Amino acid sequence: MLTAFVRVSRSVGWFACSAAAAFAFTVSLSTVQASAADDVVSELEPGLYLFKSGRVGMKPVADNPGDPVAEDADAGEIDLADEASADVVADAKVGSEAHCLATAVYFEARGESAKGQKAVAEVVLARTRTPGRPSTICGVVYEGSHRRTGCQFSFTCDRAPDVARHGAQWAQAQRIAATAISTHGKVKSLSRGATFYHADYVKPRWARRMVRVAQIGSHIFYRPKRGRLL
Repeated sequence: MLTAFVRVSRSVGWFACSAAAAFAFTVSLSTVQASAADDVVSELEPGLYLFKSGRVGMKPVADNPGDPVAEDADAGEIDLADEASADVVADAKVGSEAHCLATAVYFEARGESAKGQKAVAEVVLARTRTPGRPSTICGVVYEGSHRRTGCQFSFTCDRAPDVARHGAQWAQAQRIAATAISTHGKVKSLSRGATFYHADYVKPRWARRMVRVAQIGSHIFYRPKRGRLL
């Protein structure tokens, strides 16, 4: 009889403890959920929230319907440091493109007038918009430079270092390049859509298949005949 009573008492005690623990867990979970909800300051855009802590991210989402929402919302946060790094990478890319264009202007036309240098810059930019050509400035400038006879601009395959040694002329080339990039080479265009040019003291065979559009200084500018892409 005593043994049976003890067993019943233990069972009742275990049940009571389990019920109390379950109740405490439910209260605790409700508190966490309320706190997570209260932590949201505003919805910046659909699904993206600003929290009191200053974090920007998504609300935590349950893995399965009916599951409690996870307390940690870090997985949905936007890392502002990563965004800053992306901006730095973008700025570096823009800087390298400007450097490539200034280098082309310097080595191809530093002895020309400002108009002649601008026209050379326009040719480079026009080529970035030409099907079949590289879409970046650096790609256009150094296209074929790994081949001794395949380069588009002679300075890129003459095996001499591309180092500007005349400060004033380099500064001028940088200004010309920066202006051309900011206007996409389309404002008051001098080269009239040209994608080719050569010095007036040479007569390349390819010029016969082109339409001559301008001569500025010692450079003669061409564009392909209608319907031809070269």
